[in-house]
Amino acid sequence: MNVLLFFHIQVHYYVQSHIQINEYRDRVLLPSMSKKNGRPITTCVKVLDMTGLKLSALSQIKLVTIISTIDDLNYPEKTNTYYVVNAPYIFSACWKVVKPLLQERTRKKVHVLSGCGRDELLKIMDITSLPHFCRRGSSGSSHHTEGVDCFSFDHPFHQQLYNYVKHHYETQGHAEPAKQGSFHVGFPEPEAEIAKTIESELHKFENCNDLCQPAYDRKDVHETL
Repeated sequence: MNVLLFFHIQVHYYVQSHIQINEYRDRVLLPSMSKKNGRPITTCVKVLDMTGLKLSALSQIKLVTIISTIDDLNYPEKTNTYYVVNAPYIFSACWKVVKPLLQERTRKKVHVLSGCGRDELLKIMDITSLPHFCRRGSSGSSHHTEGVDCFSFDHPFHQQLYNYVKHHYETQGHAEPAKQGSFHVGFPEPEAEIAKTIESELHKFENCNDLCQPAYDRKDVHETL
């Protein structure tokens, strides 16, 4: 998922999309993978791509905490880890300050990887499952390798998801949602303390010359949180 796309739409639209993907995962993907592998598969990992993130959009860093909190409240134990990749230095610096303010469950699940995260991600998934934005030769190299653009609407996953949502809407119509289960999704309000801390950190970096320098080019931020 490219987090930069979030900044061009309103929060509730992104949340709606996030919930649709979660429902599709639980109702279609996980059962299908369980059947294919002959064993229960009940969890997943999520990779958040920060490519192109700039200072003007960084105040929306709360997106990471919002989606992880939504998942914890409504889809507990479904997402093992959130991996943040291609994060610029400014994001990594702000994250260090915001992290202590988060709930322990959220802190443990969010990991900011060095560069594109290829080396770390290949420890938990095979190359065919690696997102195209993580397919560099090694962490810190400057070019992506060939791969299917997983942001494209033409990607099989998006086509299947669209058809599933469309079919569900056509068959369910405008029926009232069930009063139980994950359709009633709790949406957390942004924490005032977190927002204030982010704003304070942004002011510190406003005049910094290396705002957009990638984290993998900075030796002082080569760490996995």
